[in-house]
Amino acid sequence: MTSNAPLILTLDYHGVPHRWVTWQQACFYYAKNLVAWTLGEAAFTYYGGVSRATGSRSSITTQSIIAIRGKAMAMKGFSQVPPLSNRELFRRDRHICGYCGGEFGFLRLTRDHITPVSRGGRDHWMNVVAACRHCNGMKRNRTPQEAGLELLYTPYVPNKAEYLILTNRKILSDQMEFLVQHVSSHSRVLKLAGAAA
Repeated sequence: MTSNAPLILTLDYHGVPHRWVTWQQACFYYAKNLVAWTLGEAAFTYYGGVSRATGSRSSITTQSIIAIRGKAMAMKGFSQVPPLSNRELFRRDRHICGYCGGEFGFLRLTRDHITPVSRGGRDHWMNVVAACRHCNGMKRNRTPQEAGLELLYTPYVPNKAEYLILTNRKILSDQMEFLVQHVSSHSRVLKLAGAAA
């Protein structure tokens, strides 16, 4: 059961999404009395060893969403720009090429820099889109306008809640319901959330 255990969503003491943790990390927070409060419909019980003194087996039950007291730093982290990776970029753009509009698998997509890096563009959420290999090859070291291509959607920087949705493929429904409350109503990530619900 533990090998397929879902990740636990942690929040700061004020209820701001922070990060995903494994069940082992969640048990550590419970054991150290760092769990301030919990949310979520799902609860998971994990068993430890048997006490010599009492003969009873130890166990810890964790909810699917836990608020951590202390130095979680989620308030600071919520407004920080999340790290850029192809996996999260392609999920942000719903695996749709920013130029032809086709939907492609991970291996058939590339990270395209709207303004090429060699021409001063940055490797940043606001300057990248998912592009199929064909369109990226046509665009080469040019801007979309120079290559005669039209950008079909606008890049954006995901907030912390969006990023948490992008980074976990097995989000429980109560966790998704919580995270969606922290996502802009215009976010493309909501389509992922709808598919996962």
